[in-house]
Amino acid sequence: MTNRPLAVADRLVPLLRAGLIAGLVVAALAYPLAAATGIGAKATAHAVEAKTKLLSTALPAETSYLYAPDGKTLLTMFYEEYRQYTELSEMSPNIQQAIVAAEDSRFYQHGGVDPKGVARAFVANARSNGVSQGASTLTMQYVRMALRDSATTPQEVQEATQQTSLRKIKEMRMAIDLEKELTKPEIMERYLNSAYFGHRAYGIYAASEIFFSKTPNNLSPIEAATLAGLVKSPSQYDPASSDRKDATDRRNYVLQRMADLGYLAPDEVESMKREPIRLKLTDPPNDCAAIPKEYNSWGFACDYLKNWWSSQPAFGESRMERMDKLRRGGYRIVLSLDPKVQEAAENNVGSKDRTGSPFANGIVVAEPGTGRVKAMAVNRTYSLNLDENPPTSNPEASPKVKANYPNTVAPLLGGGDLPGYQAGSTFKMFPMLAALNAGMPLSTTFDAPHRYRSEIYDGWAPSNASGAMTGTQTMWSGFGKSVNTYFVWLEERVGADTSVRLAEQLGLRWRTDVDRKHASPEHAKQWGAFTLGVSDATPLEMANAYAAIAADGRYCEAMPVQTITDRDGTPTMYSTVSGIEREVAKPRCRQVVSADAARAATDAARCPTGDTPAKGGCGGWSTADSVRGTVGRPVAGKTGTTDSTRSAWFVGYTPELAAASFISDPDNPFNAVGDGQSQIPIEAVSRTLREALKGQPVRQFTPPSDQIVG
Repeated sequence: MTNRPLAVADRLVPLLRAGLIAGLVVAALAYPLAAATGIGAKATAHAVEAKTKLLSTALPAETSYLYAPDGKTLLTMFYEEYRQYTELSEMSPNIQQAIVAAEDSRFYQHGGVDPKGVARAFVANARSNGVSQGASTLTMQYVRMALRDSATTPQEVQEATQQTSLRKIKEMRMAIDLEKELTKPEIMERYLNSAYFGHRAYGIYAASEIFFSKTPNNLSPIEAATLAGLVKSPSQYDPASSDRKDATDRRNYVLQRMADLGYLAPDEVESMKREPIRLKLTDPPNDCAAIPKEYNSWGFACDYLKNWWSSQPAFGESRMERMDKLRRGGYRIVLSLDPKVQEAAENNVGSKDRTGSPFANGIVVAEPGTGRVKAMAVNRTYSLNLDENPPTSNPEASPKVKANYPNTVAPLLGGGDLPGYQAGSTFKMFPMLAALNAGMPLSTTFDAPHRYRSEIYDGWAPSNASGAMTGTQTMWSGFGKSVNTYFVWLEERVGADTSVRLAEQLGLRWRTDVDRKHASPEHAKQWGAFTLGVSDATPLEMANAYAAIAADGRYCEAMPVQTITDRDGTPTMYSTVSGIEREVAKPRCRQVVSADAARAATDAARCPTGDTPAKGGCGGWSTADSVRGTVGRPVAGKTGTTDSTRSAWFVGYTPELAAASFISDPDNPFNAVGDGQSQIPIEAVSRTLREALKGQPVRQFTPPSDQIVG
C-alpha cells in the first residue's frame, strides 16, 4: 500500500516540473532581455526586435522565369528551391485548414507561442525521457524558415536551425513579436509560401504543381491533407519516392484532425480515408538544359544570358551573389531573340556543315542602336551531356556527333573568359575607323606593295594574299580587296594603340595572356599585326562592334534581354556611376566615333560585299561580291581568314541588323577549314540577313560628308 502513493507521486513530479517549466518559459518571454541574459545569450532584445522587423517584410526566395520574346512562352526557370509566391486568396481553404490540423490546431487562438502546447510537449518528453513531441507553432516554424531563408552566411543558417535552448527562446520571442506585426492570414500566407513539402517543392504553389499538376486554389481536401502531412517529415511521407503506406497513414491522420476541428464532416472523412493517393507528377524545368526540344538552339542564348547576368553589378557584388539572385530573386526575364531572325540563323548555319561536322559554323545577330541580341545559332545541339556528345576531334568519337558543348558555345557567346577565334581581316575595320575618326579621308591613298616592311614595327614585313592586290589603293579599294600592306601602312599613320583602344571601346576583350600583353599600354604601339586579326574575338563581339558602325558610331553594350522585372512586376533597376537609376534591360549606349566617321567606314565596307558605295570606287573586284545580290538591299561587311585558313569569318550589316559568322574546328584549331569552306560564313550571314529582313522596307545607308570623302 505504501508503494502505490509513492509511484503516483513519482509520476506526478515530472509532470508538475514540466508544467512549472512551461510556465516559466512563457513568463520569461515577457521579459526578453532578462531571459536572454539568464541563458547567456549574446543578442540583445533590441537585436531580436530588429530581426523581427526584418522578417515581417522579408519574402522567401522565389523561382526566376525565362520567357520567349512574346513574354508568354516559358522557356525555362532558374531556381535552387522551386517556389512561386502565392497570395492567400489564391489558395484553397482546404490547404489552410489542413495545415492548421496537421501542425498547429490552436493557431488562431494563441499569440505566437502556445502555452498549452509547451506544457504538453514538456509532459510528453518527460514521460519518454527524450524528445517525442515539439511545441512549435506555425508562427514559430515560419520564424525558423524565414531566418534560414534570409541567412547570408553558413553561420547564420546554422544559428537559425541548431537545436539549442537559446535558439528556441529567440524563436519564441520573435514569434510573439511577429504576431504584433502581422495578422494571422499574413502569417498563414507566408508560412505556406515558405514550407518545404519534399520532392524539391518549396511553398504551396510548387507542391501543388509537382505532386498534382494544379494550382493551390484547386486543391481538394484529400490533396490538401496529403501535402499538409508532408511538412512534418518530407522524405518519410513523400508519396512520390517513399512507401505510400506511410504517406497514406499521415494523410488520414490529417483528415481525421480536420474532422476533429470541424473542417470536415466525419462521414466524409471516413470515405476519404479509403481513397488511394493519386498523384499527377510534374518535373519543373530548371536552367538552360531544360529548354524544350523545339527551342533547343535557344539554349545558346540562355547560356549567354547567364554569362551576362553574372557580370552585372546590379545583381550583386560577386558572380556568386549575382547567380544566387538569378536563382532566388523571382525575376521575370524576356529574351531579346527575334523568332524570325533566329529561325533564319538556324536555317543558315550548318547548311553546308551539319551537326556532326568537326567544323563549327556559328552566327550572332545584333541590333544596331540597342545592342540587343536577335539571334544566336551554331551547327550543334545544345546539350550538357558530354558522354553522348564527345569532342569531334577525338579519333574515338562517334561520326554522328550531336553536340559539342561547351567548347563551341563559350567562345560563340562571348561570355566567360575562354578565348574565341582569330578573326582575321575583319579587324581591318578598327584602324580604318580610327583613321577616319582622326580626320583622314576615305580617299587616303597608298601605293601598296606585295610585301611591306614596317620600320615602326621593328622591320615586320607582312605580305598580301595575292599579287592582284598590289598597286594604288584607297580605303574603299583597300578594304574591298582586303589589302594587308595598305592597312599596315594605315595603322602606322593612326597608331596601333589607337586602333586597339578603339576596338576596346567597341566591346572587344582580350582573353589570352598573349593578347593582354600586346594590348597593354606598354606594348600596344608595337602591335602591328593587330590589323590582320591575330587576336581572338567572338561573333557576339564582332557583330556588336559592326552594329555600332551601322548606328552612326553609337556603341551599345550587348543585351540578351527585352525586359527584366522583379517579383512584383516592376522593372529591375540599377544605379549608374553618376547615381542615376536606370532599368537593367534598357540599352546602354555611348557615342564612340563621330557619325560621319562611321558613315564613311560603312561606305568603304560596301565594297567587300559587291555593293556600290555612295561616294567612291571599289577598284574592280572584292572578296565577297555575292553578298549584295543575295541580301537584295544595301549591305556592308568584311571577310576574314587566318593563317592557313584555320578559321574563316564574315561580318555583314544593314541599317537594321549586324551579323557575324565564323567556321572553325573548336576542338582542334590546327584542323584547317580550307579555302573551299571560307564561303560558308559569307553565305550564312547574307542568307540570314535576307530572310530576316524579308518583307521589310528597304533602308539606305546615310552617305558620308564630302569633307570626309576627300
